[in-house]
Amino acid sequence: MKSLYVAILIAMLVTLSLSLLVFLLISNHMNEKYMYPVFEAMDELELESALNALKTGGPQGVSSYMERLNQLFGTSHYLLDSEGVDIASGTRHTELLPAAPTSKSRGFVNGRYIVTHRSDDGAHWFVAVDPRQPRWSTFLPYYLLVLAVTGVLCWLAAVGIVSPIRRIAASMVRLGKGELSARVSLRRQDEIGELACSFNQMAAQLQRLLTSERRLLEDISHELRSPLTRLKFAVRLARTDADRGAALDRVERETNRITSLVSEIVEMTRVENDSLSRKTENVDLDELIEETVSDGQLEADFRNCKIRVEGQLSCEVSGDQELLRRAVENVLRNAIRHSPERARIDVILDRNAEFATITVRDHGPGVPEEFLTQILEPFFRVDEAREVTSGGVGLGLSIAKRAVQLHEGTIVAENAAPGLRVRITIPLNTVGFDVRTTPNGAGAMPDRGA
Repeated sequence: MKSLYVAILIAMLVTLSLSLLVFLLISNHMNEKYMYPVFEAMDELELESALNALKTGGPQGVSSYMERLNQLFGTSHYLLDSEGVDIASGTRHTELLPAAPTSKSRGFVNGRYIVTHRSDDGAHWFVAVDPRQPRWSTFLPYYLLVLAVTGVLCWLAAVGIVSPIRRIAASMVRLGKGELSARVSLRRQDEIGELACSFNQMAAQLQRLLTSERRLLEDISHELRSPLTRLKFAVRLARTDADRGAALDRVERETNRITSLVSEIVEMTRVENDSLSRKTENVDLDELIEETVSDGQLEADFRNCKIRVEGQLSCEVSGDQELLRRAVENVLRNAIRHSPERARIDVILDRNAEFATITVRDHGPGVPEEFLTQILEPFFRVDEAREVTSGGVGLGLSIAKRAVQLHEGTIVAENAAPGLRVRITIPLNTVGFDVRTTPNGAGAMPDRGA
């Protein structure tokens, strides 16, 4: 069938019909097993009462008794002899008696409902006749009511199942046509609601991947334009300039810059989109900070800088250890790059019952206030020339921000006068991370001071 509505309606109607048939069979069985024995006992009692009336009052007594039964039940009652002759009136009613050897019967005969019961000695029959025939018109309104209610219930059930499925299908069509914002708005808690939720998650992930891909292509085309131009110029100089060594050094610097740029772009894309490569485990923050600071000290030594660690965390969080390490490492390397020579970089650790806070402060020039939020965005650089000198491409803090957000944490930057302070806050009760989580900068813990 092409319509799920029709299929559901037919299935429900067939189910109801089969249920009605089974109900009728059970009802008939219950009547035969429980109700008919009661009626037969009543017939036996009425036969005995009629025979007593015959003994005490003769045919006139039988006629009086039968008249009372007729008035009570609204039917015709007779006491017949073995030949079918009415004891009260002498009228022959052999057509009312069942064929031998039946001694009692109950049912419709020639349009009349007839009940017969023979005495134990076979000399008399008690007969009750109801000439009224059940008319379909009497029960037709009830049948129509039942059909109407059943039809409405079946239709509501079909609508409750098919309509949300059609809404999901329509959203899929919109998504397939390129409308990446297509979502299904359902608040159901059943399997259809789970299907809608799964679709929304899939659509969100597709939108994130496609948007990231488009942004990546735009960023790559923008960021590669300048170093490629400079590289082309350096190659020309290498061919014509007398100082070919300096020109080749310029070529090497631009090549390294392009290599670093591509590496950082790939890393940023992996952090944001490669959910399959992430694994959740218990991460010891003190151990992670110790390893990161130890690695960063090698780079700091070239600038005669010292990294000082204050406090300890003594706690674990659930998440991706590599992502957390990259987040802290990128913030620390950014502080090292922008610190004056022989300056100190402070790493301050703090925690409470809910959060662990990692604060990294340098003693450099800081960042203009209007750029504090932008430095966490991809490819943003306050000073192009300074970034070229330091080797940065404007992605380190952006990668750190996305890694922290994937762990439901926050990262904020503020001027420390002098220097820049970057604070990372990770919730301790995180049992995993969700790629849909994109918290804002709220919720950061106060700094203990540098």
